Amino acid sequence: MVRFIHGTTTVGLVVRDAVILAADKRASAGYYIAHKTVRKIVKIDDHIAMTISGLVADAQILASILSYLARSYKISTGVPIPVRNLVSYLALLLNSTKYYPYIVQLLVGGYDTRPVLYSVEWFGDYTEEQYAVTGSGSPVAVGLLETHYRRDMSIEEGIKLAVDAVRASIRRDVFTGEAVDVAVITKEGIKIMTYKV
Repeated sequence: MVRFIHGTTTVGLVVRDAVILAADKRASAGYYIAHKTVRKIVKIDDHIAMTISGLVADAQILASILSYLARSYKISTGVPIPVRNLVSYLALLLNSTKYYPYIVQLLVGGYDTRPVLYSVEWFGDYTEEQYAVTGSGSPVAVGLLETHYRRDMSIEEGIKLAVDAVRASIRRDVFTGEAVDVAVITKEGIKIMTYKV
């Protein structure tokens, strides 16, 4: 059975001192709920994480390649890979497979000299965003973000908004469910938490 995470909701937003990523925990294959405890936030390096939406196998191989690249960069240069460099490499990977594309929609968040968030599409298009959403529940989640997002939010306010956006999608989207994982990325590193619905 091919397992999909296209029926999902992932959220990313940049606040005053951090990037916050949030995602539900349900994986579906068509209308079948394949798993209820999937981690859709993947730690790539000590200062970069990624949300996944799409084919699980595609997302897992991309996360493995990016983790390897981040470690290799750190070993060869002595410094962590800049978030934009990693996203540019990811875009090249996605763009080089047009005949057999990776079926993914990704959010990459990280902290270099400041918090940054990138939305990355199937064929490697990427844009830096203040907030972004992916997945089948994204129409509901983006409505909350557009209404309540402020760039100067505190980390606590950002977490609450991200969790509320995913919870709203859980109530309205049959493919989104279970609980909400949240990653907070600051200059100190990444902290991942789970919130009940």
